[in-house]
Amino acid sequence: MTVRPYNFSAGPAAMPEEVLQQAAAEMLDWHGCGMGVMEMSHRGKEFMSIASQAENDLRELLAVPAEFRILFMQGGGLAENAIVPLNLSRGGTVDVVVTGGWSRKSAAEASKYALVNVAASNEANGHTALPAPATWRLKPGTSYVHICSNETIHGIEFHELPDLRALGSDAPLVIDFSSHVASRPVDWSRVGLAFGGAQKNLGPAGVTLVVVREDLLGHAMPICPSAFDYRTVADNASMYNTPPTYGIYMAGLTFQWLKRQREGVLTGVAAMEARNMEKARLLYDFIDASGFYVNKVAKNCRSRMNIPFFLHDESRNEAFLAGARERGLLQLKGHKSVGGMRASLYNAMPLAGVQALVDYMREFEKTLA
Repeated sequence: MTVRPYNFSAGPAAMPEEVLQQAAAEMLDWHGCGMGVMEMSHRGKEFMSIASQAENDLRELLAVPAEFRILFMQGGGLAENAIVPLNLSRGGTVDVVVTGGWSRKSAAEASKYALVNVAASNEANGHTALPAPATWRLKPGTSYVHICSNETIHGIEFHELPDLRALGSDAPLVIDFSSHVASRPVDWSRVGLAFGGAQKNLGPAGVTLVVVREDLLGHAMPICPSAFDYRTVADNASMYNTPPTYGIYMAGLTFQWLKRQREGVLTGVAAMEARNMEKARLLYDFIDASGFYVNKVAKNCRSRMNIPFFLHDESRNEAFLAGARERGLLQLKGHKSVGGMRASLYNAMPLAGVQALVDYMREFEKTLA
């Protein structure tokens, strides 16, 4: 059996091979109904059952409490940077904690619809360490507090969500969890709304997941398009307009795959967290022990999902990438804004892929020693 190349893309990212095989088998005829999923009416009984199962499985996987609504939307995380303030800001002030490229974009977009207070920023240290919550300058009466809980570009992650109540704020916490959703449990007691594009851990590009607390619905600004009003979307079970049907189906297959995962006594997302910790530890430990590669992020907030690293001699970058491609290690080039390399270790990346990368990095270093 031929081993597929290992795809380290930051997104759209690798998907579980089992999911791709099942989708291929069902492409022309879903469960004997005579239609493929892409051909179904979104209001037909076949797709309605797919969407309902996907929502139920996701609620179980992420342990989403009953007081939260799960919405399948479109537009990706960038669109949510506008949709969130249109729904939650009421034209007032919002706090944004800038910890990297994505939260910086969130602040800029929200400023079109609300007054943005940058409550904290790590730009001074090059987005390599998180500002401690105790240092955040939160505004009284703010509509919400926004963080990107995992910064894909800079490889920095909140390993614990901030407790805003302990900081003296009763504002809801909004998290952009696009790049680590379903890789670890979520403490919903600290969250008012979470959003994320599916194309990292949940499925193909095109589906945007929003998990929003019920009491935050119904406050959209008059200028908010109806299709982006969370109340309208929730009242219509994510079918006010035609949803991304095939993307929801693929995400649903991924949810079922996640439910089947086991690591000892752990299952589902807990099993994935244990696996992801092992994968990240393997790569970080190798980088830290090497004199040839470096990761610049503080150890207490290194991302498990996105690991940027640099060669001390960056003139070797292209040779490194070319050798990696020859060995079936794909999409390792770092984001254009920071350079270097980046290995994204999403749920679908097996431990064997990370081991293959480490083996190659060791070999490449030796050839230049």
